[in-house]
Amino acid sequence: MTLRFPFRHSPKDRKEETMRITGKSLALAAISAFAIEASALTVYTYSSFTADWGPGPAIEQSFEAECGCDMEFVGLDDGVSLLTRLRLEGERSKADIVLGLDTNLTAEAEATGLLAPHGVDLSHLQLPVAWEDPTFVPFDYGWFAFVYNRENLESPPASLEALVSAPESRKIIVQDPRTSTPGLGLLLWLRKLYGDGAGDAWHALQPRILTVTKGWSEAYGLFLEGEAPLVLSYTTSPAYHRIAEDDDRYEAAVFEEGHYLQVEVAAKLRGAPNPELADRFLAFVVSEGFQQHIPTGNWMFPVIALSGGLPEGFSQPLAPEQTLSFASREVFDHRQQWIDDWLQAMSR
Repeated sequence: MTLRFPFRHSPKDRKEETMRITGKSLALAAISAFAIEASALTVYTYSSFTADWGPGPAIEQSFEAECGCDMEFVGLDDGVSLLTRLRLEGERSKADIVLGLDTNLTAEAEATGLLAPHGVDLSHLQLPVAWEDPTFVPFDYGWFAFVYNRENLESPPASLEALVSAPESRKIIVQDPRTSTPGLGLLLWLRKLYGDGAGDAWHALQPRILTVTKGWSEAYGLFLEGEAPLVLSYTTSPAYHRIAEDDDRYEAAVFEEGHYLQVEVAAKLRGAPNPELADRFLAFVVSEGFQQHIPTGNWMFPVIALSGGLPEGFSQPLAPEQTLSFASREVFDHRQQWIDDWLQAMSR
């Protein structure tokens, strides 16, 4: 989330589930997520995607105009919450599409047996990694990074090692890997670089952590309030400030070891009430009608080359020289143990 900005509005990671409801009848506002009309395409996603300042409203309008149908978003906290919701509902789910899982969660989602092959032609995708997954359709990507205000921090860390060994007075704000996809991304970032020594790295980093928040919005809001000079976010976060606020004070610290990649995906449920509409929507995901809203709606990179190119605020170096990632299956096999190791290291 990845993510993600307008902290001036509702947070991405609010504790209660929210649903953005559109349509001709205001009476639909009283309907719960479980009573959505069967004729509407139902998409589970995270709440910031569906917010007025997110890409959801424009994407919904574009798709409804193309398909002559209705679609409804059900907004949950984060990618982790989406996976939890799918597991809880199982085959009883009313969703046609889940949109907002990332590659660190896809193997777990696949293992539920609730998802179907997409059948979408992905040959035109432009991603920093090869993509041949038959179940998941990528819709955006970005790299995790620590963001700072250059007026408040003249010498940002140039490596993850420098961050870990920085003075205790240089506080950072991070997210919980159990509830937040950026938090999980940092967990995997340290594991990728430190291996079995990741627990020691977390223990060394612990005195510098001001707080561990449930989700991204709370963390970034605290950072903007000046609570800490560094916050875990994305390399694209400064683009929001440059484009939406005409503010060039914010930068992403570039680490010499490389940055961990997040690719966000959509998938069709095997028991989708509207399978044909679901197929049509997945094809729409990798079209210009959807992708044009990603750079300045979700503040991430689109997965196709846009006809008009990227906005000017994306022209500064936003992609690291080295991309780090784990195979989704490896995350599936080890995530709980790595989280347990993190908990132990943070409680020493």
